[in-house]
Amino acid sequence: MARTKNQGERRRQIVAAAQRAVVKRGLAGVRLRDVADEAGLTAGAVLYYYDELETLLLEAHHRAIERFCRDREAAVDAAADPREKLIAAVRAGLPTGPDDELVRMLYEFEGPAFRNRTFGALNHAYFERQVGIYHAILATGEATGAFRLTAAARVIARNLVALEDGYGFYVVLEDSDIDTAGAEQLILSYAQSATGATFCKARPSSDALAP
Repeated sequence: MARTKNQGERRRQIVAAAQRAVVKRGLAGVRLRDVADEAGLTAGAVLYYYDELETLLLEAHHRAIERFCRDREAAVDAAADPREKLIAAVRAGLPTGPDDELVRMLYEFEGPAFRNRTFGALNHAYFERQVGIYHAILATGEATGAFRLTAAARVIARNLVALEDGYGFYVVLEDSDIDTAGAEQLILSYAQSATGATFCKARPSSDALAP
């Protein structure tokens, strides 16, 4: 089989197919044939670009993280002040709902981190990159007087990432009573307590926060 002239584009197509296959079948259920079918290729054609399925899945995971983090960093950079930046970070860090395929796929890759050191390292770096986004916002807010932090910036940053990871899981879960706006309100409530700042009212939610 001759390689396509645009090998980068072909690889992107195969990676996108792998991501779709993971969302449809779950990471544990994905086979090479599933990826090939999604890409409209033969299994041999997929192996021509990726030596084995695990290599392809690692690439899919890496690219998903890059896309997620780049979009999030761009949203934060576009905001004007520390308060707006923190709200932008929270909103960009939460899934849009059960049909958010990118975030659903990222959750699929958390399980293998217990058994696979490579997946574990990738997940750890992903966590720390998100912590870094919040840490920069919090440190700037404290330096400018916008925030009065109740703990070290890194501690608060880690808590914010942990909260969004936890609530985000329930946002993508079918039939959950926590939607994106409800999760946002809950996280910003903690952020308000941790920073002493008053944030703009979150987007209208369902009755997820009702007693």
